[in-house]
Amino acid sequence: MKKILILNTGGTISMSEDHTTGKVSPTENNPISIGEGIFSHIAHIYMENLYNLPSPHITEFEMFELKQRIMQAIDEGYEGVVITHGTDTLEETAYYLELTLDVEIPVVITGAMRSSNEIGADGLANLRSSLVVAVSDESSDKGVLVVMNDEAHTATYVTKTHTTNVATFQTPTFGPIGLVSKNEVIYFQKLLKEEHYEVNSVSKKIYLLKAYAGMGGELIDAIRNLGADGLVIEALGAGNLPPKTVPAIKQLLDDNIPVVFVSRAFNGVTQDVYDYVGGGKRFCQDGVIFTTGLSGQKARIKLLVLLEANIDKCKLEELF
Repeated sequence: MKKILILNTGGTISMSEDHTTGKVSPTENNPISIGEGIFSHIAHIYMENLYNLPSPHITEFEMFELKQRIMQAIDEGYEGVVITHGTDTLEETAYYLELTLDVEIPVVITGAMRSSNEIGADGLANLRSSLVVAVSDESSDKGVLVVMNDEAHTATYVTKTHTTNVATFQTPTFGPIGLVSKNEVIYFQKLLKEEHYEVNSVSKKIYLLKAYAGMGGELIDAIRNLGADGLVIEALGAGNLPPKTVPAIKQLLDDNIPVVFVSRAFNGVTQDVYDYVGGGKRFCQDGVIFTTGLSGQKARIKLLVLLEANIDKCKLEELF
């Protein structure tokens, strides 16, 4: 059997519900730890409580430390790593690891939508599915995977789509790349493009804004005054903004601060189509970077990683 490391970082999967008040909170003893024994028929399992944090408490610093711990695990002879994580920021941690790890062993991230003592708790089921994926030889070339609800998704495109549903993690347009049965994972797709960058620091300040009707440049100016290293905007449609934002965007670009556009629409890609004040065509001509298929939170992580990796700013457009 393979040697698998489970790294617990916290989240609902490690919490319990107070049946009197209905409050869900971390517990002193991680309830997921029983998986170390009941799933021993799947692999030689070793469990480590790296953090006990709700996912809104996870920052780029914890993501970086998690990446470092996985690299150490490879040196220790582990043949796969499973990470338990809160679901609110799970996709961001997963994508950070996808961009910063260039490893052959399977790296799987999972979580839960229901705490351990709720009816229909999904934590142990998701952990079992993740272990099945982690021990599969077919998982070694699939990049970082998010496994929830018996589905395997790529870290690059998966997103949380529902606040409470156990089937919340979906990949818009493409769907999951694999399905998990009782004892195997069956893959139907493969991520065609993988990219990895060497990151050894956590220092850049990257901000994310969402566009809205009548938006002005005040928030953009404030971000520039905070010493931003980059800005991602969930723009309107295929990549447009209200006209009052234009001077503030131009000032960022003049200061050599990269600005990246994604669409606030759920599906589709950004394109420099419209030629009017605030239109994507003019923003593109000014130097705004347009993405293909990334959400705002994913584009923020990618810009963060590229700048931490000291990628030349003239190459950013190509890499997005």
